[in-house]
Amino acid sequence: MRVMVIGAGAIGAACALALVEAGADVVVVDRAGVAAETSSRCEGNILVSDKAPGPEADLAILAHTAWRELADRLDADRAPGQPATEFEAKGGVVVAFDGGAEALEAFAGAQRGIGIRAEALDAAQLRELEPHLSPAVARGIHYPDDAQVQPSLATQAMLARARRFGARLLLTEVTGAQIGSGRIVAVDTAEGRIGVDAVVNCAGPWAGEVAVRLGSRLDIRPRRGMILVTTPMPQRVFHKVYDGDYVGAVSSGDAALQTSTVVESTDAGTVLIGSSRERVGFSASAALPPLAEIAAKATKLFPFLADTMLLRTYFGFRPYAPDHLPAIGADGEVAGLFHAAGHEGAGIGLAPTTGALIAHAVLGAELPLFGGKPFDATPFLPTRESLRAAA
Repeated sequence: MRVMVIGAGAIGAACALALVEAGADVVVVDRAGVAAETSSRCEGNILVSDKAPGPEADLAILAHTAWRELADRLDADRAPGQPATEFEAKGGVVVAFDGGAEALEAFAGAQRGIGIRAEALDAAQLRELEPHLSPAVARGIHYPDDAQVQPSLATQAMLARARRFGARLLLTEVTGAQIGSGRIVAVDTAEGRIGVDAVVNCAGPWAGEVAVRLGSRLDIRPRRGMILVTTPMPQRVFHKVYDGDYVGAVSSGDAALQTSTVVESTDAGTVLIGSSRERVGFSASAALPPLAEIAAKATKLFPFLADTMLLRTYFGFRPYAPDHLPAIGADGEVAGLFHAAGHEGAGIGLAPTTGALIAHAVLGAELPLFGGKPFDATPFLPTRESLRAAA
């Protein structure tokens, strides 16, 4: 089966890998390059800590296990000179200042009910895990299953493996599609027309635009996020540490600027500081206000950061679905068209399970098991009423 995957970010690479391992003839098309956009402008989160009970939490729990196996496989079979994924099971610590501890514990209690490990920490235990935290932090929750990859490297590794199995990469832009009897039969690109049996739209924040070019519609919107990077230093942050406000920002539908504190160290000695969310289209302007808010909140959480020099800042556009669930599965209007988009900040973490769901939708491959049963992909279908209604 000839399958085109549009987008060479983490989701596209994971889908290409799952499809080619299931026997498809895969071509990956991207206008900019591997991990050239969102997947190189994020933190590489593999989180369960920010997921409330529901379909996305189930997908994240499944992905948490899948990433450990996938990272081992990618790192073990990488070609000479190819970098590792830098997978790190560092765990997460979610904290609350005075007044927020009760809500933090209630959220963790609900997560424990679906099997997420969430360990309550008092002030003394917090300092054992993170000795440089502000003394104003009252309570915390330790999530030992939170993890991290270097997102660009992990994306490159997934696509490199897919190409070793026969997938091809074409750098060009999709311009349209040929539809025959309601089914997509070819895709037009800047390099010419390519015949296909199926197409998977993994174009991230541009997935809505690509859907229109292919004769359909998908309500995926860009949501801008910014990150600060310090100069290298001796390690003083030992987990992914974030304020409980982050969970609310993730689930909010507000278009206005929202910032919350996320701080973590990297293998290179730098500290990554986030995060912001705002819907400003694809605008690159007015970057200073979110950067200033992020910096102010980070120094409240880790006071030593006030005297730390910044190396750089960067931003990316995340694919936002108005009902806060990614769209994974068959299009409702064009036969042979599938979507895997709308993961917003969870795309890296949910990539391998998204690939498995797409391989099932396109090729009929077996679904991954969850709780001893095939995983229920119904809540993520692009045809769901909550996504259509939001549009």
